[in-house]
Amino acid sequence: MSFELTLEEGKFLIELTRSAVEAFLGVGQTFKPSKDTPQKLYEKCGVFVTINAYSREEGEKTLRGCIGYPYPTSSLVEAVIDSAINAATEDPRFPSMTFGELDKCVFEVSVLTPPELIQVGNPKEYIQQIQVGQDGLIVEKGYNRGLLLPQVPVEWQWCEEEFLCQCCMKAGLPADSWLTKGVKIYKFAAIVFEEQTPKGEIKRLNLR
Repeated sequence: MSFELTLEEGKFLIELTRSAVEAFLGVGQTFKPSKDTPQKLYEKCGVFVTINAYSREEGEKTLRGCIGYPYPTSSLVEAVIDSAINAATEDPRFPSMTFGELDKCVFEVSVLTPPELIQVGNPKEYIQQIQVGQDGLIVEKGYNRGLLLPQVPVEWQWCEEEFLCQCCMKAGLPADSWLTKGVKIYKFAAIVFEEQTPKGEIKRLNLR
């Protein structure tokens, strides 16, 4: 992807997510980015924030919330703040987080390239047009829409075909819908930063 971020900029974004959620859960305030925010982070980008519950005993992560903006509709810092608060409080799969959970959670930020429609002559060609460890997917048909970030198939050890099937199911469609007429499939790339432990070391995730 042409847009790049340094590790220091990634750390800034992760710390921003945690500060935004702490401010919202603690005193009900929407966090404002500081004056030392790097100018690059005001560029418009799609972004997702993932919050995982972290078990120190087992070193395992469990999804606690994930929400974001697939398209570059607002500045990266604004999108990160909104996504972090919404991931903590508005993900319909989970109850709203409490302030006490913050020390037991790790934050992850995925900065996205604009989704690109995949053009194929035969739906079976989708398998050759995507790559696990590089691409995220969006599946659309009518009002149905599902998105999976690039790290998801890596974590679940899916092949490209399984990735397509799972994204269809995420959209509320039958697993083989990617083979049918009227389905649109988009791909995108992501730069991913994550906390290793709550408030701990921050690394860029290597998806391959």
